[in-house]
Amino acid sequence: MQTLIVVPARYASTRFPGKPLAKINGISMLRRTARTAQLASKSISNAQYVVATDDARIQAHCAEHDIPCVMTPADLKTGSDRALAAAEQMTASTGMAFDFIINLQGDAPFTPVNQIVALAEALKGGAEVATPYIQLSWQALADLREHKAKTPFSGTCVIVNQENEAIWFSKNIIPAIRKEDVVKESMSLSPVRRHVGLYAYTQKALKTFTQSPESAYEKLEGLEQLRLLENGIVISCVSVEPTHITISGIDSPEDLALAEALIAKHGDPYQ
Repeated sequence: MQTLIVVPARYASTRFPGKPLAKINGISMLRRTARTAQLASKSISNAQYVVATDDARIQAHCAEHDIPCVMTPADLKTGSDRALAAAEQMTASTGMAFDFIINLQGDAPFTPVNQIVALAEALKGGAEVATPYIQLSWQALADLREHKAKTPFSGTCVIVNQENEAIWFSKNIIPAIRKEDVVKESMSLSPVRRHVGLYAYTQKALKTFTQSPESAYEKLEGLEQLRLLENGIVISCVSVEPTHITISGIDSPEDLALAEALIAKHGDPYQ
């Protein structure tokens, strides 16, 4: 079974133009994410990694640092579309078909390697789509609330059923907690699960997703994974442990400043 880890990287981000090349503690966000993809590819049998972009500046940055890169069409709407296009280009150039495609978004420079490996194992175990989450401590929930007071569309939550399958994702903090003081007495962790923006697909599931039209709630929330749920595709969720660098995605300059503050406090995980 062949696995391809794709790092989609767009320069023309609406909220943060040029963010893949923005430096965090002196190292570009893209180099950090690509290094994670490289390390994960060594921990997964029959795996490769590649950056997928539509911008010559990012392509040049990859060439400068010996990062494999493919150019994909500029009109692709989502990172998942770009991941599939990259896999198809890789198949056309190498003749190798990829059973599993992992979409490691280019703005997720602090994703631990073990999370990527866990998703690959979930696919090998029969999942069509897999994604991780962290169940927040009460303090982490308070920190998330404070963060969202400044940047409300940064950070996503997920609720799951008893089989750890996604019920819903939202940019709001879900679920709401009535009588929170009472709930705290009975739960050591909060009931809030922070979604980590990392996805693994079978190639069939990824094609189904990309061929489906943008869905109603996907448009409202700005979350492409809602298209899967709205089309009845099961998303298997994998519980992972929190890390010291608690921010998984960089959506804004404020997130970048937070990432540098966390590095200053806990050290730089870049390897």
